[in-house]
Amino acid sequence: MSELITAELVDLDLSATTKDAAARSLAERMVAAHRVTDLDGFLADVAAREAQMPTGLDGGIGIPHCRSEHVNAPTLAFGRSGAGIDFGAADGPADLIFLIAAPAGADDDHLTILSGLARRLMDPEFTAALRAGTDPRAVAALIRGKEAPEEPEQERVEAGSQEQERAETATEAAGGTEAAERVPFRIVAVTSCPTGIAHTYMAAESLAAAGRAEGVEVTVETQGSAGFKKLDPAVVAAADAVIWAHDVEVREKARFRGKPLVDVGVKAGVNRPAELIAEARRKAERGEIATATDTDKAPGSKDGDGDGNGSGTDHAHFGVRLRTYLMSGVSYMVPFVAAGGLLIALSFAIGGYEIASAKSVADHFVWGEADSWAALLNQIGSAAFGFLVPVLAGYIAYGMADRPALVPGFVGGAIALTVNAGFLGGLVAGLLAGAVVMAVQRVPVHATLRGIMPVLVIPLIASATVGFLMFIVVGKPIASLQNALTDWLNGLSGSNAVILGVVLGLMMCFDMGGPLNKVAYAFAVGGLADPTPGSLKVMAAVMAAGMVPPLAMALATTVRKKLFTKTERENGRAAWVLGASFITEGAIPFAAADPLRVIPSVMAGGAVTGALSMAFGATLRAPHGGVFVVPLIGEPFLYLLAIAAGTLVATVLVVLLKGARRTAPEAAEDAGADGSRVTVAA
Repeated sequence: MSELITAELVDLDLSATTKDAAARSLAERMVAAHRVTDLDGFLADVAAREAQMPTGLDGGIGIPHCRSEHVNAPTLAFGRSGAGIDFGAADGPADLIFLIAAPAGADDDHLTILSGLARRLMDPEFTAALRAGTDPRAVAALIRGKEAPEEPEQERVEAGSQEQERAETATEAAGGTEAAERVPFRIVAVTSCPTGIAHTYMAAESLAAAGRAEGVEVTVETQGSAGFKKLDPAVVAAADAVIWAHDVEVREKARFRGKPLVDVGVKAGVNRPAELIAEARRKAERGEIATATDTDKAPGSKDGDGDGNGSGTDHAHFGVRLRTYLMSGVSYMVPFVAAGGLLIALSFAIGGYEIASAKSVADHFVWGEADSWAALLNQIGSAAFGFLVPVLAGYIAYGMADRPALVPGFVGGAIALTVNAGFLGGLVAGLLAGAVVMAVQRVPVHATLRGIMPVLVIPLIASATVGFLMFIVVGKPIASLQNALTDWLNGLSGSNAVILGVVLGLMMCFDMGGPLNKVAYAFAVGGLADPTPGSLKVMAAVMAAGMVPPLAMALATTVRKKLFTKTERENGRAAWVLGASFITEGAIPFAAADPLRVIPSVMAGGAVTGALSMAFGATLRAPHGGVFVVPLIGEPFLYLLAIAAGTLVATVLVVLLKGARRTAPEAAEDAGADGSRVTVAA
């Protein structure tokens, strides 16, 4: 097995001033050492990992890392910066930079060594020695440490010092019961990060150290790249609380059902372990059991600030948390939109728009009549659409306060429909339900009531409160606002419609599946519940703009292959299908690798498409489907022209920007240290 790091991979005077430059400088050493085969391809993978979550850690550490097909041996490069480089850590720039490169199929032994390094970074003496080192060979040897792999899968931390344990043993031997009465608080934890290399094990070590300091018994299951060994079921059963510090889905969640849960991003486990332990104890004291242990939330969904530093009680900015709550509702609403909307659109294709006024198929259905089948599809789709607002409200509340908030959220959403408050009413009802449940959960209750709080008391009180607010206080004003918005959409024409198309196009292409994209999409599909000419134009503009980013990247990789890496060219072939299917996320790999050139380019293309779609008066009754629902589009040829124009604009811009990035000095630097050429995509 080759050494993980050598003196040639150590730079004790790293001159780079940005994280991208630092990664490139260290990666060039890997190329010179024949550990990396394609510099730009590897850096694109590093950038894609960095885009998922900043890799800066408290204590002046930056640890960019990824698994890549361009790495032929697990490798670690180390750089020490005098000025410091911003890697997104809360406490400031990093002076110790570790670039970890793992092959796509790395063996477990090497990954175990990498996890051992991640744990050692939590040792102040180790980092102090790195800062004081003057000889690259000595620093490389220090980083390598002992070669024997450490067991990464599970870590058991017993409470208290050895002296305390001996004292308790002596007391028990003497027949006393004090030791039995002082059973420590028990926590089981799961840590994981997208690559399963660094943060997974650092979070485990951080929680372990905090457990020792707090006198808490902590057992950690690391779900890393080297696999994972499940916690002993007896240990889970005996635990008083659970901590998930994760950025990928926790495996086999059902094991933890019925326990108080703290659900955060992995960086919170690294940076704030004591707070997480304290929060777990508070939840256990309040009896918050079985509230989020069996959910399908996105990884670290309680981490409101997006960097893994949030928690269930979050200190994140209110606007960031609000976005997270709304995204939770929208993500659960979208399947209802897709199923119901496509069924309705298909019914119109078969029976025409007048099929919406057909009699109930429960009373009149003729097997051999196309109109009966069209009416059936329309009424099934309408039934699915009837859930849009309640589902939106219910899962906004769920994102705020977990399972106890589902009932008041759904009730509030249903009332929003009753009082004609529509989509906006659902948003407000969900937020109200979540807020009420969160308030009730903070009220101390006797231990005998804790078991019935989530299933009886909280839903009862919260549903009554939200129902009162929606019927008596806020429902009618929101209904008036909803009607005004509908009238405004119906009256859109000329320059006003074009401006709205530009704004929607920019939102759809800015984050390609992220919050702004989802807000624009939710705005559009909300109008389909009660369609008007204006809302149908909005839906058409939103879908058209959302198709532009992947189509533009597919076209760019076709016409100027040399500007893209081999991996990007392969992604480009897939992007044709993704773009045609209205899956905007197909452009994310390109944006992650080169955001400053790709994102502005596709935003410009999306704005052009949105504006043209609105100007052409194109309409759409289907919420999804891309080019496959063209027969359901009003002004279909002009609609396709708008998409083609935006795609062309985005393609030209991204090609020009990428082609201009290679300057003469950069070309001169393409040669490797040994005189060989380094593969660099121009």
